[in-house]
Amino acid sequence: MGSAVEARQRQLAELRKRIAAVPARGADTHDRAPVATEKRREALPVPPALESLLPDGGLAKGSVVAYRGASSLLAGLLASVTAAGGHAAVVGLPRLGLLAAAEMGARLDRLAVVAEPGDDPLEIASVLLDGLDLVVLDLGGASIPMSRTRILTAKARSKNATLVVTGGAWAGPVLRIDTRVTGYSGLGRGCGRLRGVRLNVSVHGRSAQPRTGHLAMSPCNGRVEWVDTEPAVVQPLTAEPLPIDRHAAS
Repeated sequence: MGSAVEARQRQLAELRKRIAAVPARGADTHDRAPVATEKRREALPVPPALESLLPDGGLAKGSVVAYRGASSLLAGLLASVTAAGGHAAVVGLPRLGLLAAAEMGARLDRLAVVAEPGDDPLEIASVLLDGLDLVVLDLGGASIPMSRTRILTAKARSKNATLVVTGGAWAGPVLRIDTRVTGYSGLGRGCGRLRGVRLNVSVHGRSAQPRTGHLAMSPCNGRVEWVDTEPAVVQPLTAEPLPIDRHAAS
């Protein structure tokens, strides 16, 4: 049996092989939908209900976004990108609901999942940023040193890819998205089937006023969609950013 180092080298080699097989961005535009619209900066698409809360109307390409809260909205981000023709990956979130993502319209053939990235998930994420549009990385509760955040931030920028980090502390993201579950629908007293979830969403950007909104996930015409239940509210600028910690609500 090979050593742990050899096993990791094989894992990285396999990931690089898969990345090399992904069409270059823009190379197959004859049969893929646009991945982004240039509302402000070039950005990856998000569920329409979330657009008004984000400074760029989507996830800015080449940036790092810190996310905290409901994994169901992470599934919505993956669904929006892959449904629009992009490629995405999830690193270190084995409980993320792929069925829910598929019900939101995700193309699972455009989504890579690395459920167990080993002792250095940042290295895995770095490899994936080489060829994918969106990488969602769980930090496992860790506080990432500034030296490594700078390297991954530079990698995302140079590859024009978006990195979303969750479940830990990351200094200096371009955007922070914080979600909190406020209710569910479809469940009775001790029985019933979960059919929807309601969220409060807060967004803090470096150069934009904070915004808050209320989103709900509900079934519609055989699919699951996010809807805006109340208009977005622009808040006064504050000096302190939202903290990032491990949270796995769904």
